[in-house]
Amino acid sequence: MARELPAFVSRVRDSIDAVARRSPARLTLLVFLGVVAIETALLSLPIATSSGQRAPFVEALFMATSAVCVTGLVTTDVPTYWSEFGHVVIMFGMMVGGLGVMTLASILGLAVSRRMGLTTKLLAAAETKLTRLGEVGSLVRAVIGASLVLTLGLWLIFVPRFLAEGFGLGEALWQGWFMAVSVFNNAGILILDGGLQPFVSDWWMCLPIIVGTFVGAVGFPVILSVASSWRNPRRWSLHAKLTIATSLGLWLLGVLLIGAFEWNNTETFGRLPLHGRVLAAMVAGMTPRSSGFSTVDIADMSEATWFMQDALMFIGGGSASTGGGIKVTTFAVMLLAIFAEARGDRDIEAFGRRVEGGVVRLAIAVAFIGATFVGLAALALLILTDLHLDVILFEVISAFATCGLSTGITASLPDSAKYVLIALMFAGRTGTMTLAAALALRNRRRVIRLPEERPIIG
Repeated sequence: MARELPAFVSRVRDSIDAVARRSPARLTLLVFLGVVAIETALLSLPIATSSGQRAPFVEALFMATSAVCVTGLVTTDVPTYWSEFGHVVIMFGMMVGGLGVMTLASILGLAVSRRMGLTTKLLAAAETKLTRLGEVGSLVRAVIGASLVLTLGLWLIFVPRFLAEGFGLGEALWQGWFMAVSVFNNAGILILDGGLQPFVSDWWMCLPIIVGTFVGAVGFPVILSVASSWRNPRRWSLHAKLTIATSLGLWLLGVLLIGAFEWNNTETFGRLPLHGRVLAAMVAGMTPRSSGFSTVDIADMSEATWFMQDALMFIGGGSASTGGGIKVTTFAVMLLAIFAEARGDRDIEAFGRRVEGGVVRLAIAVAFIGATFVGLAALALLILTDLHLDVILFEVISAFATCGLSTGITASLPDSAKYVLIALMFAGRTGTMTLAAALALRNRRRVIRLPEERPIIG
């Protein structure tokens, strides 16, 4: 038996190494599925619930998928339903999921083969927008380091706030760390009784959430690009400039419109003082990007606000970030293409650079497939429930964009609808990234090209 075990480990290692070389995208999905399976198994243990009873499989799977896919949709009251052991499991799921799908595959590839194959490097480079393949190995270490440093920074801000709130030292340290992990990874999961509504006008609590959400949602390539040339923004990559500019623009648009829609709503912003309304609008404009935190009850917001949040959630965060959605650069490239076409320009240009035509085709493909996911899931929930389209569409987009905002219908959904959302959360977290990476490598060279002809558009 002692001799057979090393041989078995060697065979497993060789099999994983072979998959990593032939199909790293497939390995990525397998790794993510494996993490979700482990989280589900741990949350299914009686010790994971506060009652000591085994959680139903659908509840454990939903919670595990929501944590690993850093979504934030929940079917249970997280602070009271899950035990401290369950909270630790959820926290680790958020940390692992926040590192990103391709980063996980790269880590596994390095651990198994001690080196990365060319295809793995190409796929990781495609997701992280790197141009030199030699940077990928160092990127993995930088991603882990940046995650820990930024999470630690948020933790140091939250802990004094919880101490000022009257928490004991141990509880403040734990609540602060869980909050920091959830904020930076845009997970939107809390173990704080009462949620964030008591802190709706609290700048000390809400401002770090806004900043942490923004930093986590722009993506690691942007963080590294800015960190390497923070004194000279002109040297930032086009990807970094597009992501930051578009993210800030979308945030300001969300703040202005959501603030205007809810300003006099006595159920949400209308009951707050002036500074509280401004802060609530700032939070509401940022968190639909992916973090899913809310300082007011989403169910009390107007339908106009829901529609605005639908749009922001669908766009999501940056590429290779803890955010979901079709990604900010996807939206930015399509917007630039529309402007170029309206002006009659031959090239799509931004920040002194020309965007390749193939990037536009890729952006259209990702956006269309994302819309297809949302449409099919919404249709399924319309069939499985008797709910109206507005709340269903909000829930479905939130699941696909791994955002976590909800009008409050998640817990009341039938098990069949919960499985639809589970599949959608997984597809939203892994699908667009692996699809974009796979399509980026399918660049066929053809010797013979067919004659060109323009069909009528519009």
